[in-house]
Amino acid sequence: MPIKIDDNLPVKKTLEEENIFVMDDTRALSQDIRPIDILILNLMPLKEDTELQLLRSLSNTPLQVNITFVRTMSYESKHASQSHLERFYSTFKEVKKKKWDGFIITGAPVEQMDFEQVDYWEELCEIMKWADKNVTSTFHICWGAQAGLYYHYGIKKNDLPEKLSGVYPMNTIHRSTELVRGFDDRFLVPISRYTESDREMIRNNERLFVVSDSEEYGPYLIIGDGGKNIFVTNHPEYDILSLDQEYKRDVAKGINPKIPYNYYPDDDPDKVPIKSWRCHANMLYYNWLNYYVYQQTPYDWTGRTTTE
Repeated sequence: MPIKIDDNLPVKKTLEEENIFVMDDTRALSQDIRPIDILILNLMPLKEDTELQLLRSLSNTPLQVNITFVRTMSYESKHASQSHLERFYSTFKEVKKKKWDGFIITGAPVEQMDFEQVDYWEELCEIMKWADKNVTSTFHICWGAQAGLYYHYGIKKNDLPEKLSGVYPMNTIHRSTELVRGFDDRFLVPISRYTESDREMIRNNERLFVVSDSEEYGPYLIIGDGGKNIFVTNHPEYDILSLDQEYKRDVAKGINPKIPYNYYPDDDPDKVPIKSWRCHANMLYYNWLNYYVYQQTPYDWTGRTTTE
């Protein structure tokens, strides 16, 4: 699938080197097709790393996808340059005037805080309220999933005894559901978190439908309101070295973390990690884009004005 991004976005060169079809404005304008417009609210501190991870995952369908990154205005990132944000990111005020086919809300390193203590919580609530009426389907990742479950369905989050970090097995249930179409019965996914959304509250909510989970690690893929909201409680978009970087960062801070589970060969952090989750990650994004965005959005949706 061609993905259309800003020609000057720094990660564009990396994507091209990986043989990912990145389309420029001239080529995009010549296509006599209806592209999908996807908005990404990037709440992660290392913006470019997350940009690259998500663009890789979104590049594996036959659909043409136009990408727009958006940032919060109530919190200024300490890890991304202001010039990068101003050049490649829009504000919510700039994007809320049109309707969007799909929306991705990333994770954020704030999960040990109460939701209401997060600096940009009120702004995020405003954005999620707007998305309800003006986005076909919203895809929430990790803390973004916890935030969405709390805002839309009142699902609380609970502290874990210790950080859960590694590559863990998940089970596919309700195999006929489009979101997990083509999945194996069991597959692997990276996890990196200190908290989890309340399992019983999720399972007892009639508006939520769990399609992948683990008895040990809880629900993984959750469909809300028939696909209006998709919740992904872990990190399928992670690159091969993402957990390695987090582990070594925590070691340097003196946190004394456990070695990520099922990640390094022989549990040796000096060895190159094994990538074992990419196929299912790509299929997850493919299924979301195809079945919950492309197949559900009216042809002229993005030309319409928004509903306040």
